[in-house]
Amino acid sequence: QVQLVESGGGLVQAGGSLRLSCAASGIIFSIHAMGWYRQAPGKQRELVSVITSGGSASYADSVKGRFTISRDNAKNTVYLQMNSLQPEDTAAYYCNARRAGFNSWGQGTQVTVSS
Repeated sequence: QVQLVESGGGLVQAGGSLRLSCAASGIIFSIHAMGWYRQAPGKQRELVSVITSGGSASYADSVKGRFTISRDNAKNTVYLQMNSLQPEDTAAYYCNARRAGFNSWGQGTQVTVSS
């Protein structure tokens, strides 16, 4: 059974930082691309960042230079370091695992940034 469990969300003031973690089980973690998506109330879910199985990272323009994605294949965990957080970063953040013919989501963790 595949499980993706996010943690690390919370309430932070503008300019602050948070680190999200997503622990995966039930998959061969190292061969999956891992991503972080977010969904704000009334908006569509959007891609924040993805890291390939080979470690190549990409980011949405809105978070470039502020967020950093990383993965630890030994711990089956992907991280999202979020710095210089702004109120517009407020959303539920979801972890995603993907490879050909497979796509799985975590339950999400809430990030709230106060101004």
